[in-house]
Amino acid sequence: MNKRRILIYIILVFLIVISIVYIGREFYWQNEAVEETKVINTIEVDENKITKESTKKMIQVKSLKQENSDIVGCLEIENTNISYPVLQGNDNEYYMTHNYKKEKSKNGAIFLDKSYDWNIESNNFLIYGHNLNNGTMFQELLKYSNESYYKEHPVINFTTSEEEYKFEIISVFKSKVYNNVDEVFKYYFFINPKTEEEYNNYIKNIKENSIYDIEKTAQYGTQLITLSTCSYHVKDGRFVVVGVEII
Repeated sequence: MNKRRILIYIILVFLIVISIVYIGREFYWQNEAVEETKVINTIEVDENKITKESTKKMIQVKSLKQENSDIVGCLEIENTNISYPVLQGNDNEYYMTHNYKKEKSKNGAIFLDKSYDWNIESNNFLIYGHNLNNGTMFQELLKYSNESYYKEHPVINFTTSEEEYKFEIISVFKSKVYNNVDEVFKYYFFINPKTEEEYNNYIKNIKENSIYDIEKTAQYGTQLITLSTCSYHVKDGRFVVVGVEII
């Protein structure tokens, strides 16, 4: 009996230690993501440098780029947890497992598709982020499933070192990654449209697939932003929010 009790005791201690380590790691990752939401606003800016051509946010982005040249901007949706630096790497894998400091992190980072070409008039900022259970990164995008939430948070802000963009949301939809399937709408291939037909076809599809009707739409040539995260309604599911630039 003593040996049995000792074995049970060892197993219980082991389970407790594993639980403490797991909880500690989860707390660390959540705290890391929360701190990342604050990073842009912690950068002090000389008020004398703020002009119409170079706003406070733009200056803050320039400062962040000195820490990591892969930082291309800052994404923010007011009154939400979404306020993060946006990265662009040489592939779409690295920033799934690294933060904006290039440190290994299960949270990853918010990142722009590698194929977005800054040297041409690209029309769609396609931006990805993880859907984490702790409510950080792009998890809060799923709240757009409710039309009332969209009405309370209709604007997406994206600031680069050169420009401040404001986007009005025009579509919210669910999709998936289609492997070896043709003749379906693959929103994740729309980044640098080459023709008006390609642009208009994208708008047509996002409007048709929208969870609820949104009157606002987009005209050819107007800049778009597409935010994408994982969704578990189907295998390889995705949840997508699209906005058009407010001009």
